[in-house]
Amino acid sequence: MTTTLDTASVLENGEALRNAMVASQLRTSAVNDPRVVAAMAQVERERFLPASAARFAYADTMVDLGHGRRHNNPLATGRLLTEARVQPGDKVLLVGAAGGYAAALLAKLARHVVALEEQPELAAHARAALAGIHNVEVVEGPLNAGWEAGAPYDLIVVDGAIEELPACLFQQAHPGARLATGLVDRGVTRLATGARGVSGFGLVDFADCACPILPGFEKPRGFKFGNL
Repeated sequence: MTTTLDTASVLENGEALRNAMVASQLRTSAVNDPRVVAAMAQVERERFLPASAARFAYADTMVDLGHGRRHNNPLATGRLLTEARVQPGDKVLLVGAAGGYAAALLAKLARHVVALEEQPELAAHARAALAGIHNVEVVEGPLNAGWEAGAPYDLIVVDGAIEELPACLFQQAHPGARLATGLVDRGVTRLATGARGVSGFGLVDFADCACPILPGFEKPRGFKFGNL
């Protein structure tokens, strides 16, 4: 479903639009965990977007949030959460909380969610939109630093694509913890999952999927001599 509507139509017909999103975008694309599907059918995605972007809430597209950031599309978030195998007892670190949508979904699936966001405006929006959901903690700081104060985590979800996972994030997960993330590989974004081993996460990609690239996770570039 790629059609966008005006904001009033979205607010008035949100439940029907969510059901259409589930039927046309999710169930046809391997988002098949019943708990994830139920959460995405219930959570009002428009609440977590800027008012000017509410008309895009159920479109199969990324949404511009300003500050060089974009909100992930529903399919990518749904597939990440499906493959993450979120357990009811999990403590989750969400990297790239944006306006709080993925945090609201995870709150229905896990015991506790630490939702990390580095843009103050987005963090403020997330706090307001998540008000009343008591198992989510919105924290502010650099995305690539994680949130050590809440460690260790059972699951880390990166709701966007990165080139490299910093060592500090690996160290905030307990042995055997899971990771679900987007990856950037030579300009192509893929979704991947893995588990923490002795020296890092062993990641296996499972789908090519458009998702926004998060800042601060670039691989170091090797030094190159200029033309002589």
